Amino acid sequence: MINFNIAAWRAWAPGLDTVADWQAWSQHPCVLAANSAAPDVSFLPAMQRRRLSRLARMAFCVGWPLAEGREALPLVFASRHGETPRTFDILSDLAADQPLSPTQFSLSVHNAVIGLWSIMRGETSEMTAIAAAGDGLEHGLIEACALLNEGAPAVLLIITEEQPPEAYARCINDVPFPYAVGLLLTPGEQWQVSLASGTAGIEQAQWPHALNLLRQLLDKQQRSFQHTWKNRVWNWQHSL
Repeated sequence: MINFNIAAWRAWAPGLDTVADWQAWSQHPCVLAANSAAPDVSFLPAMQRRRLSRLARMAFCVGWPLAEGREALPLVFASRHGETPRTFDILSDLAADQPLSPTQFSLSVHNAVIGLWSIMRGETSEMTAIAAAGDGLEHGLIEACALLNEGAPAVLLIITEEQPPEAYARCINDVPFPYAVGLLLTPGEQWQVSLASGTAGIEQAQWPHALNLLRQLLDKQQRSFQHTWKNRVWNWQHSL
């Protein structure tokens, strides 16, 4: 079992930025229409913004305000699919025998976001980038709680997924729309998460778990819920 507090959170998806926006979506969840909207990262200098993909912009949008005023804040970045648009562009160039962009390649790797975060914030604390299938949120929590147990006063956990190119539609079916969720975690027992085996009789969630967690954070009545992935059952308990 792992224990932690969620001191603050932020989330972004196209058209969903404020708590009120997410409250409305939570009450009537739906797939958002595909568009090219990107979050506002005007707090960054223009030259730095130009290097950021939408995935990176989403991560910075939710994480930057949570990190304000905190020095030496460890970061755990979790994304199952990562920079699929950049990767697809690179593969397309290869297929067309076109020269590859070194910058495009360097920004496509899974830890590129935390590298950019470290540079732009001058942050030298521990940072981890993970990809852990459909329960990446829980694996990110394990990593974050390990840092809390080692004495970190707070850890920033960012979960984000980009809408994959259409060519990946048959392979990637767990990203209904682009989204990012940032959680500022602190030591405590507000939340308890434990792991069990066997998923018989447990209904699979309709939405990615980071989005389902947002719905739980906005629903003050429900104190416990489950998230299943393959043969793993994650039991979440909130101490009101």
